[in-house]
Amino acid sequence: MLHPKNLFLCLVMFIWAFGSSQAQQSPNQVKIVGAMKNAMWKGELLGNIHLDTISDKQHLYGLGPVEYLTGEILVMDGKSYKSSVISDTTMKVEQTFDIKAPFFGYAHIPQWAEHSLPEEIQTIDQLEVYLDKLTENEPRPFLFKLIGMVEDALIHIVNLPEGAKVSSPDEAHQGQVNYLIHNQAVEILGFFSTQHQAVFTHHDTWIHLHLITADKQKMGHLDKVVLKKGSMKLYLPQE
Repeated sequence: MLHPKNLFLCLVMFIWAFGSSQAQQSPNQVKIVGAMKNAMWKGELLGNIHLDTISDKQHLYGLGPVEYLTGEILVMDGKSYKSSVISDTTMKVEQTFDIKAPFFGYAHIPQWAEHSLPEEIQTIDQLEVYLDKLTENEPRPFLFKLIGMVEDALIHIVNLPEGAKVSSPDEAHQGQVNYLIHNQAVEILGFFSTQHQAVFTHHDTWIHLHLITADKQKMGHLDKVVLKKGSMKLYLPQE
């Protein structure tokens, strides 16, 4: 028979172990900080999360804008990229975790399941419909990624002038610069949910996408794309 003191220690160890296992459950679960609508409609542009405070950066993926809407953020497998506008034709892409975001979605995804994307899926609208059907019995929201070639893509970087006030999406996109990408190898990180419109996707879509070129020279929010047929692989979190 265990001595009461030993019994107490065993109980403490069990509770600690159970709590730790609970904390480590669902590594693919998406965490959302802040809300798009608060930035776009209420002008709440201050950073709600400092990326450097995310203690576990291994297998970290995430996306969102820079605070005060002065750039874009993309985290791919523990590497964080920030893009900012230099001119109408050039941008700066740097690797750093020293960034804040007014809204940000992220997850730790240790393993991915690879899928061949059907050739007929080439646009964002087609991808949205395909993902909805493919994952109708899977947990949502979720992050996904695409790796391959694009024929054409249009990305933007938010570039709000210093001191600008925001009370609508149009005002939030003051200074935004668009960039065209043609026939390049890219990686795309996406967020999918049918329940987060105006929270982490725009009101008319279920997905939020950021694209980075394979050479890491261009990165931004993906607005339009024509995926190259037969070149693109889809990756979904593996349970």
